[in-house]
Amino acid sequence: MTASQQPLLDGTFPDPAQQQSADYETWLAVVWPHFIAAAASGRTFTCYSIADTNRLPDPPNPRAHWGRMIHQLRDDGYIRPAGWACSDRPTTRHSGVRTWKGTAAARREAAA
Repeated sequence: MTASQQPLLDGTFPDPAQQQSADYETWLAVVWPHFIAAAASGRTFTCYSIADTNRLPDPPNPRAHWGRMIHQLRDDGYIRPAGWACSDRPTTRHSGVRTWKGTAAARREAAA
């Protein structure tokens, strides 16, 4: 154990892969390829499903930056809204969440 690492309430230590990134741009460089790959796959997904499956780190401001990144993907033409589903995130009690689907631009990006 290092001096900067504190155990969680259950006595275990946090997984380094789940640590929070120091700045938005560094975090975005890590998570962006995973979302481009999900968009290129042609399947419908939620933001949390990709983050959880790939064990992606949290951004500096999780409440704002996950949405900011998804909207950036949409604004850049990589994803489009596909509908709604119940969230798999344990803390949301299955509340409604937007689902996304990749566009042709995402398939081209993944192929490049």
